[in-house]
Amino acid sequence: MEAGWKVLSRQLEVQTQGRDQIIDVTESLKTLLSESRVQAGLATVFTPGATASVTTVEYEPGLVEDIKILLEELIPWKRDWEHNRTWGDGNGGSHLRAALIGPSLTVPVVQGELTLGTWQQIVVIDHDTRPRSRKVVLQVMGTQHAV
Repeated sequence: MEAGWKVLSRQLEVQTQGRDQIIDVTESLKTLLSESRVQAGLATVFTPGATASVTTVEYEPGLVEDIKILLEELIPWKRDWEHNRTWGDGNGGSHLRAALIGPSLTVPVVQGELTLGTWQQIVVIDHDTRPRSRKVVLQVMGTQHAV
């Protein structure tokens, strides 16, 4: 790697209640970025597992509820999904919700800052049907020199 190139990773552990609980992880990523001193590069948030997702939203109570309403309209909990028939665990909708949104997000870093919009926060959504202990991987990589 060239001089000044930096990769810094951190794993968060978050306790969730499931059922589309939305957790704002923006400040945790900003803290890691500050510690890395990366000026130009990429910041990534990833959640391992098949029943959680990562996206950006305006993290405010109305929109948080709207997301839950939309997901229920698109992928109802009570539908008899094939996954439920196969495994009997009742979380087929959880897997589909996570697949729809996706497990990761990458944000450009420019002049040492995440290039998020004014009202944009990074969130992890736990779609499972029960409380979980979720891992969230944060990673910042890039150069410590402005490009």
